[in-house]
Amino acid sequence: MTKLSVNINKFATLRNSRGGDNPDVVKAAIDAQLFGADGVTVHPRPDERHIRYKDVYDIKKIITTEFNIEGNPQEQKFVDLVLDVRPHQVTLVPDALGQITSNHGWDTIRHKAYLVDIVGKFKAAGIRVSLFVDPVIAMVEGAAETGTDRIELYTEAYAHGFPTDREKAITPYRTAAIRATELRLDLNAGHDLDLHNLAYFAQNIPNLSEVSIGHALVCDALYLGYENTVQLYKRQLQPIE
Repeated sequence: MTKLSVNINKFATLRNSRGGDNPDVVKAAIDAQLFGADGVTVHPRPDERHIRYKDVYDIKKIITTEFNIEGNPQEQKFVDLVLDVRPHQVTLVPDALGQITSNHGWDTIRHKAYLVDIVGKFKAAGIRVSLFVDPVIAMVEGAAETGTDRIELYTEAYAHGFPTDREKAITPYRTAAIRATELRLDLNAGHDLDLHNLAYFAQNIPNLSEVSIGHALVCDALYLGYENTVQLYKRQLQPIE
């Protein structure tokens, strides 16, 4: 079954808005695991507006499932953090400085030389690498040439198209997933997946290893409760018998 990694950035956003340690980000990571998540994702940014670098070290101490750190490797501070913490997986995202949220994947052709170097650096440290890419065949093929272990398909376009034409919305992702499998790339996905569109995505994308979900899951948890919400998302990933 496709694994669920809970992105806990929004817990940190809420904490930082008031100061102090409420909600406790480390407890959010512990509870995600207790409630059935297969992993925990964090995305520290240079301005530390949500997850702080100290949080990453604190979470590493208590992780019992999979730890995924997302971020822009063009920031040396991020590279140093990942090599020091050594999570199970690093997801490389081409964010601009100060960007509110990720909004595009890598141009794996234009940045091939750079990606080959940075992917090799993380893999040499024993860290699985995933590249954030758009569902474009050329970008998937370019990713395969970098030596990355996985790609993470950026799913905002799918989420936006799902309410009006789900088949049209899923088609480029299915095509990209098939090509990734042919190239022996494992497959992750994330961004704007929620309780409305997740099941259809998981049922129609072959060989989907993992989804990383944060914003929608935390918003749902405000109404439905954290434990219940994690379980609801897990159910969306169950294969149809």
